[in-house]
Amino acid sequence: MAGKDAGPIGELTLRTLAMPADTNAAGDIFGGWVMAQMDLACGIRAAERAHGRVVTAAVKEMAFAAPMKVGDTLSIYTHIERVGRTSMTLKVEAWAQRYLSHVMDRVTHAEFVMVALDADGKPTPVPVE
Repeated sequence: MAGKDAGPIGELTLRTLAMPADTNAAGDIFGGWVMAQMDLACGIRAAERAHGRVVTAAVKEMAFAAPMKVGDTLSIYTHIERVGRTSMTLKVEAWAQRYLSHVMDRVTHAEFVMVALDADGKPTPVPVE
């Protein structure tokens, strides 16, 4: 089922289709588009854990191992690695299911740091679960 890697780690948080509007001149999907989908997935997962508003505070090193092509399905997997007082660190993996196949390749991975905010936009403690 998977390409070079054993398989995704974490919870499937977001799936979307790579479309022609998301490509560069060479026909590859923009890395920034992939990163934006990863950011959306982290926002979803962190907001669920924080029971409220969150923002992206940092993205740690990211390198692209494989290109995305038009028609590939992008699947974003997230895992909350650490919960601090007001922040969370999430491990995130982006996987491409190749067009009209069951082949899955890991495109990239990173760590995102998300911070919980209160109604005034100030950092607030993440609830204990």
